Amino acid sequence: MASSAENTPILQQDRQDQWDVAALFPSWIEWEAEIKQIGEGARGKRVKWPEIQELREGFRGTPEQVKKFLHVYFGIDRKLSKLHTYAHLRHDEDVASEVPKQAYGRISSLLYDFRRETSWFEPALLALQEDTIQQLLASGSLREYAFYLEKILRLKPHTLSTMEEELIAQAGKALDVGPLAFSSLNNADLTFLPAIDSKGKEHPLTQETYRMYMRDEDRSLRKDAFLKLLKEYARFENTLCELLQGNVQSHLFEANARKYSSCLEAALYPNQIDTAVYRTLIQAVRGYFPSMHRYMALRKKLLRLDELHPYDLYVPIVAEKTGEFSYEDAVDIIVRALAPLGASYQQELRKGLLEERWVDRYEKPRKRSGAYSSGCYDSFPYILLNYHATFNDLMTLAHEAGHSMHSLLSHSSQPYHYGGYSIFVAEVASTFHEALVLHFLTGHAKSKEEKAFLIHQQIEGLRTTLFRQTLFAEFELFIHESAEKGTPLTPALLKKKYRELTQEYYGRDLVMDPELDVECFRIPHFYYNFYVYQYATGISAAHALATKVLQGGKEASEKYLAFLRSGSSNTPIEVLRKAGVDMTTKEPIEHAMRTFDLLISELEELLKE
Repeated sequence: MASSAENTPILQQDRQDQWDVAALFPSWIEWEAEIKQIGEGARGKRVKWPEIQELREGFRGTPEQVKKFLHVYFGIDRKLSKLHTYAHLRHDEDVASEVPKQAYGRISSLLYDFRRETSWFEPALLALQEDTIQQLLASGSLREYAFYLEKILRLKPHTLSTMEEELIAQAGKALDVGPLAFSSLNNADLTFLPAIDSKGKEHPLTQETYRMYMRDEDRSLRKDAFLKLLKEYARFENTLCELLQGNVQSHLFEANARKYSSCLEAALYPNQIDTAVYRTLIQAVRGYFPSMHRYMALRKKLLRLDELHPYDLYVPIVAEKTGEFSYEDAVDIIVRALAPLGASYQQELRKGLLEERWVDRYEKPRKRSGAYSSGCYDSFPYILLNYHATFNDLMTLAHEAGHSMHSLLSHSSQPYHYGGYSIFVAEVASTFHEALVLHFLTGHAKSKEEKAFLIHQQIEGLRTTLFRQTLFAEFELFIHESAEKGTPLTPALLKKKYRELTQEYYGRDLVMDPELDVECFRIPHFYYNFYVYQYATGISAAHALATKVLQGGKEASEKYLAFLRSGSSNTPIEVLRKAGVDMTTKEPIEHAMRTFDLLISELEELLKE
């Protein structure tokens, strides 16, 4: 499939700096052989997995038939997941490279085919008589799949006929065009003019350097980067609006087809999250607007500004005293900070980050921007970084390492069908890591100035993850509810709403530059499906759990580790409740916001001294 040149990195980097994707497949040659063997060899044929078709014929729902189907289904799914992981990791190494782009498209198509060919199972299961269903649930031979089957049966009111499910499965590829097109535009096609600093020097502007410039003390550089980046998005605002609208319309189509009352219910119901959790989050955060407005006034005062603009929101208001962190130093700090979770946890983490090469560490041309943790049941929990040795990069590594340890413990503790975990709990482990790292660094601060900086970082973490993501959640709810009412999503409507929400959340001290309105089109998570609220609920749960672990000793730590090992063997609300936090109440959210208030007061006192 690929020449040896296709396997060469874009830039020569040390082997240790790159993730070990060869642990999945040594090269594209082995990947090619596997994809043909698992189903693509039947290219052009209507049925790619005849063993699944055989199970469909004469299906009566006996325990033996159900168990055999699940065994075959998960066996194929596991292999496809491994193929997909390799292709998407190689694609993200170079988003413009043709070989991984084609491979990613091929495995994506095969996954759609797999969904189509297996889409008959759930309707067939739900069409069984009630006594047959109860016999299945009581069957000893299906004990290992009991919770999985219960989840399917809960979806009975929203599961369609076999033919309708097949149609929705076939439509999946078309319905995913919006997010995929946005990703290509955002990561490969948009180009930005250089940003100019106060001395007239040009600085290359990319998605990654933009994040760095927003923290730079040179206000001229921050402002120019802000204006040039958003003006580029403004050039494509009509296209971006249509992509966003297409994404929302796909959610609306499925919600209506499956007879949900709203897009929000359709997104939350499968994971047994009540829509009240989402609305409670917004309501609770709105009750603490005065705290955010107080912080904005403090930021304006400490920066000695006549006007506070959006490009002033990320520059530290306390001078950074922590210096630079090599990748190895960052790993050492993170591992030491997680001592409350025990030596075994620390050893696994250190080995993964330094020896097993989970991480693709540094930025290079055409590499995907940002950072993430990803993998599959049979892989390392890989981490993509664009590491520049800043304090923010240290915290990003801590965050993604939290995801990876969650995946590692879940995969190693649960069978394949429970090895993953709900997106509702996905951000808990990552923000838990951040909380413990900040607690560790604050406790080891060498000066009042360093302590003030670290407290400020905790404040910023809560601002950007709790308040800002809730703002995003409210905007996302608005665009879906507008579509449900038949209101067209136009650039003018979306920019107006985004401006109004930003002003409400941040208060009158923030000057609303018109360019900020366009930001609503550049947030990648708006092209997902009600994801962002989980950052806010996640940080709330993480702060509550971190407090328990830091104060509660071994018992609290064991409960938290049990949560990480739970995978999807229970509902997300229940696995968190067992860990010690109840997300059906306001308390975790209000605990985090009270922490925000206390940290502001502590910072004010430190700066008075």
